[in-house]
Amino acid sequence: MQKWLVVFLLFISLQVMAQEKKEINTEDYENYSVDMADEMRSNGKIYVLVGVIGIVMGGILVYLVGTDKKLSRLEKEFRN
Repeated sequence: MQKWLVVFLLFISLQVMAQEKKEINTEDYENYSVDMADEMRSNGKIYVLVGVIGIVMGGILVYLVGTDKKLSRLEKEFRN
């Protein structure tokens, strides 16, 4: 039963499209500006965005290091 369900879901996923196909023009290759980033940079908000991303990544790093230390301590206790 599970095999048939997996096969069915695979066939359905082949028919799903995330977005409509869009034709690529020569203008797409010539556009090197990112309006949103340019506007945020001109307003000074890009630094806030970079700061928030840094804080989130730092928090994830601190969490992973803390979890690794706890796991190492538990492994030592388990061996003894």
